[in-house]
Amino acid sequence: MVKEFSFGNFRSFKEIQSLNLTASKINEFSENNIINTINNQSLLKSKAIYGANASGKSNVIKALASFIYIINYSVKDEMILFNLVEPFHLSDENANKPTFFQLIFEMENTQYRYGFEATNKIITSEWLFGTPNEREVPFFIRENDKIIEISKKHYIEGHKLVALEVFRNNSLFLSTVAFLKGELSRQIMNEISSITVLSGLEDKQLLYADEELKNEDKKARIIEFLKIADTGINSIGTVKLTENDFKRTVPESLLNDYKKMEDKDLLISFHNKYNSKKEKIGEFPFIFETSQSAGTKKMFELSSFIIDAVTLGKTLIIDEFDARFHPLISKKIVELFNSKANAKGQLIFITHDTNLLSADILRRDQIDFVEKDKFGESHLYSLVQFKGIRNSASFQKDYIQGKYGAIPFLGDFSTLFKTEKDA
Repeated sequence: MVKEFSFGNFRSFKEIQSLNLTASKINEFSENNIINTINNQSLLKSKAIYGANASGKSNVIKALASFIYIINYSVKDEMILFNLVEPFHLSDENANKPTFFQLIFEMENTQYRYGFEATNKIITSEWLFGTPNEREVPFFIRENDKIIEISKKHYIEGHKLVALEVFRNNSLFLSTVAFLKGELSRQIMNEISSITVLSGLEDKQLLYADEELKNEDKKARIIEFLKIADTGINSIGTVKLTENDFKRTVPESLLNDYKKMEDKDLLISFHNKYNSKKEKIGEFPFIFETSQSAGTKKMFELSSFIIDAVTLGKTLIIDEFDARFHPLISKKIVELFNSKANAKGQLIFITHDTNLLSADILRRDQIDFVEKDKFGESHLYSLVQFKGIRNSASFQKDYIQGKYGAIPFLGDFSTLFKTEKDA
């Protein structure tokens, strides 16, 4: 599970900020449901992030996604830093400073703290610490292209490779050791890579959700998920169509798009069909892509990721979480992650849905805000940092009224259309 992700000098964030999943010592609702205790540490199962448009909310997600991609591809792609490391540009003092990334997480009953600093050309520092016992110890510390400290006891796989100077100045040492079959390094990479980062609007990962239907157990869960969400779908499946089938069943406007998918299965949803007496007489198949709403498509596409997070204990991060969803669906998904049914999964999401700003749904330490100041700097902070906020307070009302910041200060759009007569 993720305990804390910190980042700085990245896009709209000048100073180092932390997304903290450690539960605060507050006595609020359903504590046993929304918290997991690992190694005597209480970690939150969900976290919501609010803020105005253009405040920098999505940059929190992009920072974590960049961190993961650099770990996965720095050995293979020499342009990865150039493409993903973007410092804060609105201050002269940050122009030549590296970007900072660090993740603290739990893996197999051990806490690890891994991070690095990088410009868009080189890795300037890198470190891995662990807590195999009660005290945190360094596994390795890197400065520029030199390993200045390494533990033979705790990181023997890296210790064996130091003298060989196997890593480039624009690739990570951890990733290099993992690539050379270092067991612990590979486990850490896999653990970090298991964090799924998605856009709730468009994401290439979502386009292949139908692949999950090949597993019968997973397919049954997805269908049940869609039923619970009241989509009207009884079942779902795939069929292969011939060229004549395409011409007969696919609208002319979409025919060219579907011809590109001739080597793939076509997704079909089945719905109840009734006679004049409202008696069910069977099921009718629809082409999923052309018949379902944007919200139903998103529900289907996210379903497998949500199921994996809950059943496998993964961390799922979604930008634009509530887009195309009815507020009750968003609420039910958050409640799932906050329930006893979820053992170790985590949901971190960006939203504008103020219906979730309720003490009955989220605790104060589960609510974060992002606000951009007049200098263009984004700041990340938690509702739990505000003193004197009672559980009975209306988080939603107070937020809309500006009590917690992180809202837009809007002018009057009607002034755009004033005439000389109005003036």
